[in-house]
Amino acid sequence: QVQLVESGGGLVQPGGSLGLSCAASGSIFSITTMGWYRQAPGKQRDLVATITSDGSTNYADSVKGRFTISRDNAKNTVHLQMNSLKPEDTAVYYCFAGVKQRRWSGAVAYWGQGTQVTVSS
Repeated sequence: QVQLVESGGGLVQPGGSLGLSCAASGSIFSITTMGWYRQAPGKQRDLVATITSDGSTNYADSVKGRFTISRDNAKNTVHLQMNSLKPEDTAVYYCFAGVKQRRWSGAVAYWGQGTQVTVSS
């Protein structure tokens, strides 16, 4: 089994900053892509940012220049630094990881439980 545990959500004022972290544990041989999605009330879950094992990143247009994703391959963790936050960033943020449990197995996506980020004055 694989578990992803997120931390760091909360309430922040517009223009403020917040960092989210996610740690993967369990039966892990390697992790391919890690990243974050978010889901606002009444909306679909949307991609926020991803990072591959070699450090290549991808961001949604709405967060480019404000959010930074990073990871520690040795610790199986991924971090999302969110700056210049806007009310429209309010959502539940979900961490995901593409986990290979054996050298020759395919990667399976695992998800965290979600953490609430609220941007409001």
